[in-house]
Amino acid sequence: MTATAEPDDASPLTGEEHTPGFLGHPRGLWFLAFTEAWERFSYYGMQSLLVLYMVKYLLLPGRIERVAIFDAFRQLPLYSGLDGQPLASAIFGTYTAAVYLTPIFGGFLADRVLGRRRTVLLGAFTMAAGHFLMAFETAFLFALLCLVLGCGMFKGNIASQVGSLYKPDDLRRADAFQIFYLGINAGVIISPLIVGSLGEKVGWHYGFAAAGVGMLVAIGIYLSGQKYLRTSDNDPRLAVVSSAPSDELNPGDWRAVSALVLLISRGDGVL
Repeated sequence: MTATAEPDDASPLTGEEHTPGFLGHPRGLWFLAFTEAWERFSYYGMQSLLVLYMVKYLLLPGRIERVAIFDAFRQLPLYSGLDGQPLASAIFGTYTAAVYLTPIFGGFLADRVLGRRRTVLLGAFTMAAGHFLMAFETAFLFALLCLVLGCGMFKGNIASQVGSLYKPDDLRRADAFQIFYLGINAGVIISPLIVGSLGEKVGWHYGFAAAGVGMLVAIGIYLSGQKYLRTSDNDPRLAVVSSAPSDELNPGDWRAVSALVLLISRGDGVL
């Protein structure tokens, strides 16, 4: 006996959410692509400032003492005895690693508890809170925690909604993900130019505020496109028990899985 996901993505696609729009794709795709573009704008904009902000401002004497629970945080083995650039690099490394682990938690939350739409919205609001909390030195560690958790809830679940707009055998699905990744790349390219410039030339907190505004724009776009998304995204995809025997992966399957993991680790994959 194996547990399999309920095949909601294989159900008939009908209704306004699947009416063809620009370039023959469902209208929901464009809302998802622009939502992701602004979310990546906020994420990479903030990331472009993070190490510089710590090295040039936050970790300097007279300011580092203001960060809540930072003394206890520095006692952890990974950060013990570090100062300045090495400490900033260690914090940045932990942050980026956690961002790629928390989607496991986000997927579980969406599939078992909240559904994809609610999880994406919760993640988006959590990320927005994290960006704006960066304006307060005291809340620095809490801001990073909000960003890590929010990204974990947002990242994989919005990408899965792209695929759910199409039937499993619809050849447009591959093109849809290309469009979706164009949105990601647009956000990645623009964000350092705007957020980074504001942060370094005007003020660190202005840069972080710009990232927060970008996240609010993403939330607005996502909310405005709700009627064009699959209605089953509102509910958790509860696992059901199937009597089908489990299929073990053969050596070829394992090679394919390994290749995908390496590919995702080198880029901005959907996980």
